[in-house]
Amino acid sequence: MRERTHALLAHRLFQRFIIGVILINAATLGLETFPAVVEEYGTILAVVDHVALYIFTAELVAKLYVERASFVRDPWNLFDTLIVAIAFASTNGGLSVLRALRILRVLRLLSVVPSLRRVVSALLRAMPGMSSIVVLLSLVLYVAAVMATKLYGQTAPDRFGSLPTSLFTLYQTMTGDDWGNIAREVMSRHPTAWIFFTIFILVCTFVVLNLFLAVVVSAMDEENAEERAALEDTSAHIMEDTRAHTQQILDELSELRKEVAELRALRETAPQAPAGMKKARGKRSRSA
Repeated sequence: MRERTHALLAHRLFQRFIIGVILINAATLGLETFPAVVEEYGTILAVVDHVALYIFTAELVAKLYVERASFVRDPWNLFDTLIVAIAFASTNGGLSVLRALRILRVLRLLSVVPSLRRVVSALLRAMPGMSSIVVLLSLVLYVAAVMATKLYGQTAPDRFGSLPTSLFTLYQTMTGDDWGNIAREVMSRHPTAWIFFTIFILVCTFVVLNLFLAVVVSAMDEENAEERAALEDTSAHIMEDTRAHTQQILDELSELRKEVAELRALRETAPQAPAGMKKARGKRSRSA
């Protein structure tokens, strides 16, 4: 029974069915944001929502039945369990915040779709490198904010009047949001301010942020290399098993050939029957 359940869970059609349920559930949750749709089809949407939740629960129970103790060792299983538990809490609770958390069920696509699972694994792998880049970016922002506050605090107090305000303005500049108007406002009193903004944008946007991309791409390459190595190990084991099985068959065939050769040798070396016995056998056959 466990083998059949495992085969069902691993089947491609079942995985597509779960993905379809997740997408349908996401669509129903989106439709619930339209009051006119809820007023006319609210009951149907609620039924679809509960059916999807029961399907997810049945899938988790089936996985627990198949994997047993190894179920808790898989982080993706724990992630799915947390999502379903939050869904049950939001269904039973009356708070709007809890009901809004039902949309978290869409995140189950991360554990169902293998490509998304690889991307998330790569991002988690890149976290140590990204933390170093975040520290570097924070240092650059802090140094630039202190300089901007001292240089342009009196010129543009709304933008650089204090350290927190300067940090927010420079973060806005780093993201490219309305930084041209910010620079023009300062350059009206300080014509050379373009040097400060140019250097800041080059360092933050074109250097530090690109480091994030480099770290993530490197982590994804490592993830793909590990998957390729695992596939190669699996194929190597399969080849070794195939070779061992083939060699076993060849050994058995050679043993059979030896036995056949021995039987033939025994038949050829067996003593011939005396002539008198042959004549007697001939007379008996003629009299019969």
